[in-house]
Amino acid sequence: MSKTTDLSQLDLNGIYTYADYLSWQFDDAIELIKGKIMAMSPAPSSEHQSISWRLSGALFIFFKNKECRAFAAPFDVRLVDRKKSTIANKDIYSVVQPDLCVICDKTKIDTKGCLGAPDWIIEILSKGNSKKEMQLKYQLYQESGVKEYWLVYPYEKAVHQFVLDEHTEKYQLQYMYSGEDIATPHLFPDCQIDLREVFEDDIE
Repeated sequence: MSKTTDLSQLDLNGIYTYADYLSWQFDDAIELIKGKIMAMSPAPSSEHQSISWRLSGALFIFFKNKECRAFAAPFDVRLVDRKKSTIANKDIYSVVQPDLCVICDKTKIDTKGCLGAPDWIIEILSKGNSKKEMQLKYQLYQESGVKEYWLVYPYEKAVHQFVLDEHTEKYQLQYMYSGEDIATPHLFPDCQIDLREVFEDDIE
């Protein structure tokens, strides 16, 4: 079998698994969402990286010496059907790289990243993010059992907080924070994130 060294060798309408993903030998950053290849945006903007860095700092301080662990991209998260017990690489069809995620079940963490749903995922939108991509991720995180999902809008200086309802297994919009608010994760009510600091404009 010939090696796959360029994204152009793949059928972008095809369905692929994590086993395929591991075999590819090209530099393009991609994610798999239900088997479909989703090319990631080019290098994030300075605004995106600044927000990510500040959120990472807040999470590092809060989770230091706690059981849960926080990770920043690039970090592979392999999402599986919660109703299936099979977790062979060939049975995994979704591999994503959230900007930030928090995992409290350490058995999900291995040398390749995370196998299973993180407890909390934060995605920072870029201008390159399509509405379709964000809808697919929203549905994927909901189906996979990610308990809390934050969407960060850098240009609007806003955060939308979604929390998974245990009974309906659907996301509920918990809160829409502005850039002047103190944001509090539903799962970790002692964690207070000052969005004025997160969105501080220090880039000319």
